[in-house]
Amino acid sequence: MGVTGTPATPGATVAERRWLRPGAALVSGLLVGLAFPPFDLGPLVLVALVPLLWAWRDAGPRRAAWLGFLAGLGFFGVLLSWAWYLGAVALVPLVGIMAATWALTGLGVGLLGRVGVRSAWATAAVWVLVEGLRGRWPLGGFPWGEVGAALHDVPTARALASWGGVLLVSFTVVAVNGFLVELLLADRPAGTWRAPAAGLGVLLALTLVAGMARVEGRPSGTLRFALLQGNDLDRDLTPEEADARYLPRSHLRLASTLEGPYDLVVFPESSLDADPERDAALRAELVAVGERHGAAVLVNAVTRDDEGDAFNTNLLYDPGGRLQGTYAKQHLVPFGEYVPLRDHLGFIRELEQVPTDYTPGPGNVVFEVAGRRVGTIICFESAFGPLVRSVVRDGAEVVVVSTNNRSYRRSGNPAQHLALSQMRAAETGRPVLHASISGITGVIDAEGDVRQTTSLFESSVVTGEVVTTTGRTPYVRYGSWILVLSALVVVGLAGRARLRGRRRRGPGLASPGP
Repeated sequence: MGVTGTPATPGATVAERRWLRPGAALVSGLLVGLAFPPFDLGPLVLVALVPLLWAWRDAGPRRAAWLGFLAGLGFFGVLLSWAWYLGAVALVPLVGIMAATWALTGLGVGLLGRVGVRSAWATAAVWVLVEGLRGRWPLGGFPWGEVGAALHDVPTARALASWGGVLLVSFTVVAVNGFLVELLLADRPAGTWRAPAAGLGVLLALTLVAGMARVEGRPSGTLRFALLQGNDLDRDLTPEEADARYLPRSHLRLASTLEGPYDLVVFPESSLDADPERDAALRAELVAVGERHGAAVLVNAVTRDDEGDAFNTNLLYDPGGRLQGTYAKQHLVPFGEYVPLRDHLGFIRELEQVPTDYTPGPGNVVFEVAGRRVGTIICFESAFGPLVRSVVRDGAEVVVVSTNNRSYRRSGNPAQHLALSQMRAAETGRPVLHASISGITGVIDAEGDVRQTTSLFESSVVTGEVVTTTGRTPYVRYGSWILVLSALVVVGLAGRARLRGRRRRGPGLASPGP
């Protein structure tokens, strides 16, 4: 599947040719950014990488890394623009570090090109390996912006995710773009268009088969719910509002409007300003909500153990007011819920905004609610497919995401977060209740379709009934097997290229110089 170098554009000056590929890479990154919320032009991602992959053709490792970095700056600059609300000290390093992961992808593609491997399959495999690494390292990873997630509203893409997670969708997206580049550069009389056309045909066939053979969760019952969204202030609380306990008061006020029986009432992340196990009056009010409606009440609060360690905790009270159990957030946000190397970073004054280093929780907790098993995830954790997968493997029939996105104001962050919950639902075959303190709150069925949503910074109550499910999708059973396959593709193609090179040189011939 090798492709010869691309001829220069007729009439282009040397300077124009020098900037053509960097410009293409940057444009490519910007286009991928438009495929994600808030612009949400999802299918655009199927062609948005074409300029970057074209720019990588025949580029050496260093050149390809530089082009990848430029594209990454364009993409993450758009995708993560919401980090601006945390200041330039957050936005600039975050975008730079994320762009470096696209540079690493370019480096891998360039190294393969050096040994003669120029294939859409290989490029997709390198891309997925780096995305998988980014979702795990450093500091636990940051998978936000996996290119497959751009297709969160496309049913066939969500069906594909049920087989191999979002990374399988990313593999398909990159491979499609790669084969389009090969078609564009193909020599028609020589028939070199046949291989990329066949590759596109294979991808289309596999995607259709994955959709038709999708393994869906089996209905196990229903759960009547009420999700409270009580923060309608697009700003920080004033000292007077904090003293008046605005957040718990507004959520309790919404709870007082509920009518009829429910199985579960959710007070989302940061909706309480005290630990109800230490605030008897607050606990009594929460228990009263459950007793009025025969409902379990799920709340979120900062809790502390006997040693003084702080936890971001979900607490579940059963309809009789008994604390059934707690779940402490396992995957904390670096520089948001704790500061790595705090002693060495004291010169950064903005870190004073994170005065407490939370402690990660010990593991998954699945609650029993009205005979159904409910798993809970807190905010940032829903970006991690393997974590949600583990909760479902532990028996969850429905997943509740309790979140607070208020810090990101009216940016694309809440919509991006909801899109991730769609992909978690599709991967696991479980409905997701995405409960946000300030929006977007959403109800997502087991196929990943969004059934209800709220607006940002609007006091709202979302009620309804969701069908819970059991059973395991292939992704829940086997996890991110596409990472293993991608590693085999890269090693196999590189090994074959080296073997061919040795055969061409023949025995006893010296290796060529650099």
